[in-house]
Amino acid sequence: MSDVVGVGIDLVDVERFGATIIRRPSLVNRLFTPQEIRDAAGRPERLAARFAAKEATLKVMGCGIGAAPFSAIEVERGESGAPSLLLHGRAAELARERSITQWQLSLTHTHRTAAAVALGFTARSDSELVSPQTMNDALGQVLRELDHGN
Repeated sequence: MSDVVGVGIDLVDVERFGATIIRRPSLVNRLFTPQEIRDAAGRPERLAARFAAKEATLKVMGCGIGAAPFSAIEVERGESGAPSLLLHGRAAELARERSITQWQLSLTHTHRTAAAVALGFTARSDSELVSPQTMNDALGQVLRELDHGN
């Protein structure tokens, strides 16, 4: 049986995030791994979604910004296209300290907003996890509502 250790969600304003990395391009290499930068293919909304995932991951672990370098939280894409987390260094230590052994991650973005939801589990049984499609559908609905409200 799986126990949920925590849930984290984060939203990022894509335009503001893009403007920030244009003003301070050195941030990209501090916040993201080389593979994440390649995967984003120069699209700020993709980087914004990955940044949201990093903040959501820290929230799952009950940590604030600065508890681990952002580059120690890496968002990968599997063959299916589903995102997953790979933790390095201090981020991996924080997860171990909290007995988090498995992660589930969903990312989405519009032209205005990027969002991520992260869940941390103490153990995992694939049959107990929410499907990536279900998570993406729910996250997409949140973004549609946010975009219509602005």
